[in-house]
Amino acid sequence: MDFSSVTERITNRRAKEMYEFIRRNGTVSKIDLLDHSGMTVSTLTRLVEELTAQGLILESGFGVSTGGRRPTLYEMNSTYAYVFGLEISRTMSRLVLVDLSLNKLEDCSWKMSSEMTPQRLTALIVEEARLMMNRHALDSSKILGMGIGAVGPLDRLSGVILEPLYFPAPGWRDVDICSLIGEPLGIPVLLDNGANTAILAESWMDRARSYRHLLYIHAGIGLRSAIVSEGKVIYGAVDMEGSVGQMIIQTDGIPYRNKSGNYGALESYASLYAIERAAQSAVKKGRSTFLTQLVSDPETIEFHHIREALEKNDPLAVEIVTEAATYFGIGLANLLNILHPEKVILGGPLIAGDKHFFRIATQVAVQKAYYYPTYQVVFSRGSLGEEALAIGAAVMVMGYLTS
Repeated sequence: MDFSSVTERITNRRAKEMYEFIRRNGTVSKIDLLDHSGMTVSTLTRLVEELTAQGLILESGFGVSTGGRRPTLYEMNSTYAYVFGLEISRTMSRLVLVDLSLNKLEDCSWKMSSEMTPQRLTALIVEEARLMMNRHALDSSKILGMGIGAVGPLDRLSGVILEPLYFPAPGWRDVDICSLIGEPLGIPVLLDNGANTAILAESWMDRARSYRHLLYIHAGIGLRSAIVSEGKVIYGAVDMEGSVGQMIIQTDGIPYRNKSGNYGALESYASLYAIERAAQSAVKKGRSTFLTQLVSDPETIEFHHIREALEKNDPLAVEIVTEAATYFGIGLANLLNILHPEKVILGGPLIAGDKHFFRIATQVAVQKAYYYPTYQVVFSRGSLGEEALAIGAAVMVMGYLTS
């Protein structure tokens, strides 16, 4: 969808650069802006006045004097506009409304059941977005747009979700999601892979540290990954949805859950699906476990049952999750040895669901990193938790102000 209504809010290129500097650094002085921009005082003053008149930035007091007049301080006006961020995943979809400082005004989530077709979900999203706008007295002119972080594969340029696997409901193929949501709301809508939006959010939260190379892996029903280098998301020739899950761990290993995948793929050993399948198989074989107190039919074991068993320190649950975490750590080590990121952020239901999985996986990865201990990588579960994909989708839209 056309985002010119956003990109043209700041028309001058140097003003865009100045606004981005303020946005990233919080409160800055006129001296900071002069040092960063290299502009003349008159040019800088004119652009600052234009941004202030538009309401994009605000004067926020005075800095400490260095001998002359105290310098004026400026900050981004967080309430200049608002943005929707939407996550569409296989287990849950989530809508958030945030201001330009990513302060959350509201959120709403929906379980992705067998009834949650594209038509049903988009109708609920449009209805809830309108209610949020009404509750906060916002008309469409105050909304920059909506970003969507979705399960792929997808075509981000045309705004279409292509052929995602394992949605509980039918109909999730060739879905023109941006039009289905944007047209009834009358706002521009932008689509990208959910892993890409999550890493945008986490890199934004880490902007003070200025990590140059970041790797994000989302572990849930499948595995999804994204890379940021020098502040930019790295895109491949095609959408890379799920490709990390096809990393081969054992060439003669477990068959993939459908014919399109590799034998011995990482996702077959370290995903919600893999853990549930291992637990179901063990119970069918008669293994003693707390899980039999939770379900009567092994085929109905789901990850939330395994989490409950973990809380009871059930030996079988611990064994299964430890093995999955070990395989995940091996795959992560392969990525470290190829990409050498400065920081790795792990997210998704599998990471959020069990702290031991994160600990074991990262320990294995470090042990198998080729240049360890010379190469030191930072591991994190992220600062935004389960909201990272939706918040990052909003960050993606905000970037158009300065593009």
